[in-house]
Amino acid sequence: MVTRNEVNGGPVLRFDGARPLSAAVVEEIGTFCDRAEDHREPGPVTVHVTGAPPDGWAKGLTVGLVSKWERVVRRFERLGRVTVAVASGDCAGMALDLLLASDVRIAEPGTRLLLSSAGGASWPGMTVYRLTQQAGAAGIRRAVLLGTPIEADRAVALSLIDEVSDDPGKTLAGLTVTAEGSETAIRRQLIFEAGSTTFEEALGAHLAAADRALRREAKS
Repeated sequence: MVTRNEVNGGPVLRFDGARPLSAAVVEEIGTFCDRAEDHREPGPVTVHVTGAPPDGWAKGLTVGLVSKWERVVRRFERLGRVTVAVASGDCAGMALDLLLASDVRIAEPGTRLLLSSAGGASWPGMTVYRLTQQAGAAGIRRAVLLGTPIEADRAVALSLIDEVSDDPGKTLAGLTVTAEGSETAIRRQLIFEAGSTTFEEALGAHLAAADRALRREAKS
């Protein structure tokens, strides 16, 4: 179930990863992204994620629907707002996708990250891509190939989780967001591109961002 309210001035989404993937779920996340983009008050966009798909979750799925899900997660990942995920319990499938697409990740004690299964092996979706990009092949091999859960402390060591907190609400309240809108999107894109471009290729984009920052500073 997805609910919506306000915390720290920004929108909040509560998502159960045990729900079946459907067109309605894709639309729900798209609508939440609309709301986040339209929201004008300062503060992060927050998602609370938990749950893992049950056995047989992929029966009846189509590649077309999976593609729509991956695209809406990518849209969430590129929002012009800082995104924060709070994870609890077992997180797999769609819950894990949203967690890995968030800028800041907080986990409650006992949280585990898992790969969902389909067709006799782990699901080969973009979860595998994000895990590898963020933690490296060596760090996630057992999770992908053997289905080994990634415990919270291991997730912190791999930088998949930023902090384990007994009081996520207090941790959220202590976050300070220094950029919003296009400034957030620009800096996130610089991070995304740093791992796949040379210094010379990246220099132009960084200089353009620096010029933009200097112009904004001069107007303040």
